Amino acid sequence: MPVDKFANREGEAQLLVAMTGKASAAKAAEGDEPVFAYIATLPQPQRNVAERIDALAAEALPGLRRAVKWGMAYYGVGGGWCFSSGAFVGHVKLMFIRGAELLPAPPVTPIGMGKSARGVELASVDDIDELQIASWMKQAATMPFFSKSKR
Repeated sequence: MPVDKFANREGEAQLLVAMTGKASAAKAAEGDEPVFAYIATLPQPQRNVAERIDALAAEALPGLRRAVKWGMAYYGVGGGWCFSSGAFVGHVKLMFIRGAELLPAPPVTPIGMGKSARGVELASVDDIDELQIASWMKQAATMPFFSKSKR
């Protein structure tokens, strides 16, 4: 029997109503497993949305890197980060770090993510426009964000 990489092993996370700097209490860690564990803790429908975002990222970006940072899943390529996915009460925010540079720019300006961040709020998998989101992911991968200490 195949193992579900998103199997819920530690109970559901307490989701926040709005962006306050952290989406959940998930501990910061790099790699696939911490992200899969974070997603596994999410209640429905946020879990389904986060699983589909993760799958789209894996399909769209060769050499995908994953991490949990500030209570959210972060995705990147090379040494930089491109976008994040965080679950909140009623939706999942998919936020592109340099989203203002994407064409077309995603419609939502997240609070606390910087002036260039843009994203979308997804209440269910039916809200996911896979072609548009994959396009944004591929565009974001051409302009990853590097912290000043990494340059």
